[in-house]
Amino acid sequence: MRLPALVLASLVGAAFAAPAIVRYPPDHLDLDARRQPPSAAHWFGTDDLGRDVVARVLYGARVSLGVGLLSAAVAGISGTGIGGVAGYAGGALDAVLMRGTDAMLAVPRLPLLMIAASILQPTVGVLVVLIGLAGWMETARVLRAEFMTLRTRGFVESARAAGAGHARLVMVHLLPNAAHALIVSVTLAVARGILLESALSFFGVGVRPPQASWGNMLYQAQSSLTTEPWLAVAPGLFILITTWSVNLVGDGLSRSRSSQP
Repeated sequence: MRLPALVLASLVGAAFAAPAIVRYPPDHLDLDARRQPPSAAHWFGTDDLGRDVVARVLYGARVSLGVGLLSAAVAGISGTGIGGVAGYAGGALDAVLMRGTDAMLAVPRLPLLMIAASILQPTVGVLVVLIGLAGWMETARVLRAEFMTLRTRGFVESARAAGAGHARLVMVHLLPNAAHALIVSVTLAVARGILLESALSFFGVGVRPPQASWGNMLYQAQSSLTTEPWLAVAPGLFILITTWSVNLVGDGLSRSRSSQP
């Protein structure tokens, strides 16, 4: 897990340090250097407007990583609320909430988001909310399962016998003990958020140009794949490396959790 975590930290660091790394702003036009292949002056080449691709990739990382992280936070908060209530309350309320969760899982996520985004034409902030609200179901199911297991444990029964109220039972006894599973679920939601943002932007309903994101860079590169392949290779490679790293970090957290007594 160390290597993927290091790779991910390096990507985040490079995105924040982009002004110190790149030579040009992401929207700098140089019509005399249009469609240049990778070189010492332009490490990833230039696009059809002469913009430096490495600059757009690193500045686009801020958008794509930001959408992934913040949408995972929205999904985590929503899923924690729904799954926690279902797992703690049980009974009819649990059945209603979980049937609603199952119904949401049955709806294809990407087409639903594409329809919503084409209607709303969202800003980046709205896109974060849309992706987050389309990804809470996995977290809800994980947390419900954890709560249903933990609520029968002796320490919870002892706290209840000592007079602990519902809020204290949840916030002090159940949620901290379910935190590891919650972190794993939210970590995997980051990769899902990045992929969904990239897919929406690739189809032209996500982040709007001229603002750069990895997805809309791929969208703009699709018409010149045979003549300027570097335009698609750079953002595609960053998407691949980032989602690979996040998934391996999540998998490592899951394995470390399962190995605990």
